[in-house]
Amino acid sequence: MLQPRTPWATVMVILLSLVTDTVLAQETIFAVVTSVSKDKRQAGAQVSVDGTLSAATLVPSDDVLDNMIWRNLEICHSLKAEGVKAAEGYRITSVKGLDAGMLPMVLQGVAGECLLKKALEFAPLVD
Repeated sequence: MLQPRTPWATVMVILLSLVTDTVLAQETIFAVVTSVSKDKRQAGAQVSVDGTLSAATLVPSDDVLDNMIWRNLEICHSLKAEGVKAAEGYRITSVKGLDAGMLPMVLQGVAGECLLKKALEFAPLVD
């Protein structure tokens, strides 16, 4: 009687572990956008995950790609996102826009420098 149920139990355990691993792999990512592709299918950013600063590529899911925040994405925008680490970067499943003051301390300097650069490009100093 236990013999026929054993393969099903094994399959269910494997499927459950795959689903659980995928859900657990979601990470909260804070980011300052440093580059955006023209078609908005990916963005380069300085990201902070668990307090560690690194450069990464943000790749939106289809739902995020249709999100108004992502459609209006520009350099120096500050983001809080949920995503999964993938080979091409972070696969973003949800995104929120933030004020730069709400970023972790490791990213606030990056955001400040980016905004200063952007301001100087827009209206350079006149002697």
